[in-house]
Amino acid sequence: MPSEPYPAQPPSRNRRYLLILLVAALLVALGAAVALARGKDAGPAAGTWVSPSGASSPAATPSAAATPPPAAKPPAGLPVISYADGPDGLPEDPGASTLEVPSEALRPAKRLALYDAPGGKPRAYLPKKISGLPVVAPIVARADGWVAVLAPSSNRRIGWVPAGGWDPEPLRDHIVVDLSDHRLTWLREGAEQQTWTVSVGSSATPTPLGRTFVMGTTTTDGPVYEGLDALVLGTVPEKKENLAASLRGAHTAIHAWSRKSAFGRSVSNGCVRMPAAAQKALLKQISPGTPVLVVA
Repeated sequence: MPSEPYPAQPPSRNRRYLLILLVAALLVALGAAVALARGKDAGPAAGTWVSPSGASSPAATPSAAATPPPAAKPPAGLPVISYADGPDGLPEDPGASTLEVPSEALRPAKRLALYDAPGGKPRAYLPKKISGLPVVAPIVARADGWVAVLAPSSNRRIGWVPAGGWDPEPLRDHIVVDLSDHRLTWLREGAEQQTWTVSVGSSATPTPLGRTFVMGTTTTDGPVYEGLDALVLGTVPEKKENLAASLRGAHTAIHAWSRKSAFGRSVSNGCVRMPAAAQKALLKQISPGTPVLVVA
């Protein structure tokens, strides 16, 4: 039997959790205000590192370049990102430890090369689909006419893409997973919708920290999953050596769990385990590309 619906508003929250939600909401509101002021067709100045919310990052480095750096032709045999094989050579996400929430995503119209910097070296192809899931990658930075997206099948990695060959897609939802509080919160346009106590990864098999995104849904096998699909995330196991061989090529996921004793504890293989009613709510509302922030 499915578990009873979990209360949308918990009886108490610690100050740290409230601060996380407040900062996230303020960032979304700031992005909307800046975007409105700039106008729909306005773009960032060349050479300015700009977060998707429109706020300039302190790490911005002005450039004298008048035109975007050209994209080098991808070499023959450039690897294609797959479900089991992530990209090599891409830089770390500079905003992995921040609460900045991407507000726009990139949907490839064709196979795109991911570069290690604007005008840099191509490292891997980003396909239109990965294991049948449409690729919708959140945009996390802009510089010199290029955009950086969160790279799937990897942890805290970004890839740069030049203009063309992709379509922008707005993002209105995001999810915050607080590991220490064992809490998952769903927000829409910066406003909290629902929150639940969940189970997260153990110290041996931790849930990956930082920013990732929902790739799509996949079926599950076994009554423990309550017969519900799982939300597949872009991240992969941090400590593969501690997992069974069958799980080492898997992705982190958000899924239902029938054993209520797990909630509020760090006992999973890295996935986020949810009450069945909570999982049903997310499956109805969350679409591919939704950013997920995992904080300690």
